[in-house]
Amino acid sequence: MSHPHEEIAAIERLKYRYFRCVDTKAWEELREVLTEDCVSWYDSGRHGFEGSEAMIAFLTDALPASIVSMHHAHHPEIELTSDTTARGCWYLHDYVVNDGTGHPSFPDRTELHGSALIEEEYRKVDGHWRISRTGYERIFEDLRPLPEKHSFRSRWS
Repeated sequence: MSHPHEEIAAIERLKYRYFRCVDTKAWEELREVLTEDCVSWYDSGRHGFEGSEAMIAFLTDALPASIVSMHHAHHPEIELTSDTTARGCWYLHDYVVNDGTGHPSFPDRTELHGSALIEEEYRKVDGHWRISRTGYERIFEDLRPLPEKHSFRSRWS
């Protein structure tokens, strides 16, 4: 086993990569971050999935081109539980903008600011850390309509 600080740093980089993949919609690369049997439970369990394919399908549908997101994870509390397993808690700040209309679960032309606590488990597979369980419970969520004369541009506009 590497030095514990190196293992924890690798898990932190894994989480940062996860959010980069989500926010840039890099769905193929996201597969490399998750175990195949990854379990997810988003929004205090309102959206739960078993398996990385189900999780990625949900994220793909939830974050089309009209919805952009920015996720920041802070204050990691990571504990190595064995040579190949770990668990962690992160503080999440997210900002999500829906500049479009007709999304089934996100109100038209709105923005969301929120925070949550993320609970995760990690497993080392073929020498690389992967997320094996992830989910969050909201601390708060502030959903507001975009102003009438709001101009928004993203890389998918």
